[in-house]
Amino acid sequence: MYMLRIEHPVPDYERWQQAFDSDPVGRKKLGVRRYQILRPVDDPNYVMIDLEFDTAQQAETLLAAMRVVWGQVQGTIMMNPQSRIVEVVEAKEY
Repeated sequence: MYMLRIEHPVPDYERWQQAFDSDPVGRKKLGVRRYQILRPVDDPNYVMIDLEFDTAQQAETLLAAMRVVWGQVQGTIMMNPQSRIVEVVEAKEY
């Protein structure tokens, strides 16, 4: 399993959430199996999104699509995105 982690500040969380929910790249179509959105408890205007994929190639494809979207909304919906694709090597639930 592979995860794409995206992090960035947002000037207005509710506006960002609406943009995220509109799903401009078609997450499911591009292979996202599950995602979660996280916000630091001390900074509600910062988001971290973890998107889960079966393959690294799917994660890379979605990241490329997101870079196009970011170019269109940089500074209005979000700012300075950071991203990393990682392989999940172990997970355990209690």
